[in-house]
Amino acid sequence: MCGIVGYIGPREAYPIVIKGLERLEYRGYDSAGVVLYNDGETQLCKTKGKVADLKEKANSEGITKGKIGLGHTRWATHGVPNDVNAHPHYSNSGNLVIIHNGIIENYGSIKKALEKRGYTFQSDTDTEVLVNLIEDIKQNENVKLGKAVQIALNQVIGAYAIAVFDKTKPDEIVTAKLGSPLAIGVGEDEFFIASDASPFIEFTNNAIYLEDEQMAIVRLGRDVKIRQIKDDKPVAPYVHELQLSLEQIEKNGFDHFMLKEIHEQPEAIKDTYRGRLRINDGIIKMAGIEDNLERILNANRIIIVACGTSWHAGLVAEYIFEDLVRIPVEVEYASEFRYRNPIITSKDVVIAISQSGETADTLAAIKLAKQNGAFVFGVCNVVGSTIARESHAGAYTHAGPEIGVASTKAFTTQITVLTLIALKLAQSKGAISKTEFHNYLAEMEAIPTKVEESLKIDGHIQEIASVFKDVPNFLYLGRGYNFPVALEGALKLKEISYIHAEGYPAAEMKHGPIALIDEQMPVVVIATKKGHYEKVVSNIQEIKSRKGKIIGIVTEGDTEVKSMADYVIEVPETIEGLTPLLTTIPLQLLSYHIAVMRGCNVDQPRNLAKSVTVE
Repeated sequence: MCGIVGYIGPREAYPIVIKGLERLEYRGYDSAGVVLYNDGETQLCKTKGKVADLKEKANSEGITKGKIGLGHTRWATHGVPNDVNAHPHYSNSGNLVIIHNGIIENYGSIKKALEKRGYTFQSDTDTEVLVNLIEDIKQNENVKLGKAVQIALNQVIGAYAIAVFDKTKPDEIVTAKLGSPLAIGVGEDEFFIASDASPFIEFTNNAIYLEDEQMAIVRLGRDVKIRQIKDDKPVAPYVHELQLSLEQIEKNGFDHFMLKEIHEQPEAIKDTYRGRLRINDGIIKMAGIEDNLERILNANRIIIVACGTSWHAGLVAEYIFEDLVRIPVEVEYASEFRYRNPIITSKDVVIAISQSGETADTLAAIKLAKQNGAFVFGVCNVVGSTIARESHAGAYTHAGPEIGVASTKAFTTQITVLTLIALKLAQSKGAISKTEFHNYLAEMEAIPTKVEESLKIDGHIQEIASVFKDVPNFLYLGRGYNFPVALEGALKLKEISYIHAEGYPAAEMKHGPIALIDEQMPVVVIATKKGHYEKVVSNIQEIKSRKGKIIGIVTEGDTEVKSMADYVIEVPETIEGLTPLLTTIPLQLLSYHIAVMRGCNVDQPRNLAKSVTVE
């Protein structure tokens, strides 16, 4: 979950590392730190708080010079967020320094063994234990840093992405990865190290992505050397040419990344179906599906595994797959899937959904599925991510970088990809008529324009937000395809405004939640004309009779709900299966504006991080 940055080369490292940490702060922002090597000594600065606090402290202490630097922004696991537990961490001698993303599960037993050998510890972190284990091996076995790192990592249990520097050999940085992402930017006589490519995109578009259980040594004047951690076999580096641009990771005039990403959705959805949705030819072109068509269509069932917002996208997919393809679908929390001894067979297809492609629980679910012979299809956004590499086949969403911790365009582009897959399978199976198929294609092509229309009522949504910004609770109700949207709307509000909110199927309200309804309770009801409209209208009447405040999300031109609701937000009409792509837009904007009005940090909500790379 943490963000790590490193640099070695002819430039001043401090501005590169600090700017990189600012770009990675979505990965964690409990504390931050930087270490620089200058004139034979290292200088360390770290602090509780955000990167802005680190910058202020480093500037006041004059710690800004050096051609080698490591930086870290932390999401706390072991030890509370404070100055001492912040990374980087020194070894006892002060010669080694480390930054680490992940969890060393057996750090306790290692720590006890090191204490018996005289080592002392300043922090509560597993990371300080790891750097001292590396030092202990280096000294006692008289080996170089790279070999000491390799031996140490063969003794630890857990996940890690690390960068280690030895001030007695100031021409190299040793890195390694297991379960947490790590990229190495390759420049002219310089190297960059980061959790993703955003910290170094303006310096190089060449990057090496380490695979699990690989380590790399970046050394001035030499090529990157990669080896397998377990068996020490050399690995030929594969250099990727990055497609990321600097403009994609800047705010471009928006107050927050989240607002920018909400407004990017029309283009993101287009980018997702571009080249796949061929309306003139009347086809959907997806190589990952076409190459495995028989395997997928002959599946006994499809199991969707995901977490958070991606899980909600999977719930929408369950409706559309079963409706159009007529294959049984189960949607599982990846975080629970592996722990309940699930029944998986070689006749199953597992669809793993993750924006980052690095979600630890989803990766664990993939490994379990593969062990049991299932076919794994990955849906993610980040090219070259671990899930993309671990899946048998897959599809990228092409949403572009999503920096805001609360996912927005990830949700709509995941639904777009999953709908394309369902339509492709339905057509191949003959489960959908030609007329219905072409209607879907036409409506999907029109969705970006309809999302743009939904974004134009932002001012009206702000007015509603101002009315409810101080309430303690919200309910969100939906039926059919829009039940998952209700869950997603409630999650967005919880994540960024810290208001308690719950999503329910509308019909379930009378099975408990209706007890909460009074004149203080706002209830967001998704009541589009498609689907179970009359049933939802009945649910609204039940709320109204108990004096609940109703915010209705309705189809343009609706009059029935409008006559009952206290506030109405209209969205364009579309096919029922595509309504989630429109109804989610006002819910994203509502949560955003409420959070801003409450003074919350929209892009970096408390206790959260963008990419959950630990269990």
